[in-house]
Amino acid sequence: MPSSITGNRTEKSPPLAVSIGEPAGIGPEIIAKAWHLRHQESLPPFLLLGSLDIFRELQPSLPLQLINEPEDCAAIFNKALPVLDIPASGKVVPGEPAPETADMVIGALDRAVDLFFEGRISGLVTAPIQKSVLYQAGFDCPGHTEYLARLCADKSGKPQKSVMMLACEQLRVIPLTIHVPLSEVPALISENLIIETCRTVAAALTKDFGIAAPRIVVAGLNPHAGENGGLGREEIEIIAPAIEKLQEEGLSIFGPLSADTMFHEAARTGYDVAVCMYHDQALIPIKTLDFDGGVNVTLGLPLIRTSPDHGTALNIAGQNKANPESFLRAIKTADFMAHQRGLL
Repeated sequence: MPSSITGNRTEKSPPLAVSIGEPAGIGPEIIAKAWHLRHQESLPPFLLLGSLDIFRELQPSLPLQLINEPEDCAAIFNKALPVLDIPASGKVVPGEPAPETADMVIGALDRAVDLFFEGRISGLVTAPIQKSVLYQAGFDCPGHTEYLARLCADKSGKPQKSVMMLACEQLRVIPLTIHVPLSEVPALISENLIIETCRTVAAALTKDFGIAAPRIVVAGLNPHAGENGGLGREEIEIIAPAIEKLQEEGLSIFGPLSADTMFHEAARTGYDVAVCMYHDQALIPIKTLDFDGGVNVTLGLPLIRTSPDHGTALNIAGQNKANPESFLRAIKTADFMAHQRGLL
């Protein structure tokens, strides 16, 4: 994954924003650890979107500074974590999410999108959310990505095609289908889904990661990529035709390949990103290669958004056990993307 290019920032550069996520999870802890490691890790300035009172209660040893505008962030960041307050009521108990904080969690995302479209932040790094609690408060999207896509569509007046990419130093992967039962995957795979996803991925890798001609490899759905139809026909009837159309458009894309031979070290040198047919086909290899350091990157939106590749970890919340590595890399990746887009 890319490193930050903090040397190009000035005090007038828009800072990154970090959303608080589920306050009863490990989000506050990894945010605090990131701020403490800001010099060691050469992190760019970032501000917190969330409740000042709740964060102070959860991280009492962390210096916090209420700010009124994102532009105040850079001058404060070295001595305190700047906070744009999103008020919330109630006491937060680590490990015990409560619906009373849902409006704050959602409000932080709303505020971030507003600030980004105003040019006042350069990107958003989201701490993990507890979706079950948000659903109780009326949250009607499957997760962060879909909600942010909706907000961006409202702001831009255009439909938004967003794609989830998981990335580490050794590998980038795209799950074509995400949080659906495995039994439903075959019916969801279509030529159009493959084509639209790969177009979005190719454009984003050029725009956000500086890869002029991204090399895309596509996995098959079935064992041995269908074994010429002997183990399934999705590769012949859906996946291969989509790849051929994309090749005709000029994309450097090939497949479908058998997923069991795509992820060893020599194979990974031949492509920049692997498009996989379902969730575990994509996430097992990346979590095996780098369990603690993977980053979730949303491709295709006007908003730059990254997040750590883990959940709220309620079982260790409040115990100072959380590893901040993925969150640190998410910050650096968002900063890199902002530089690639010329937002700083």
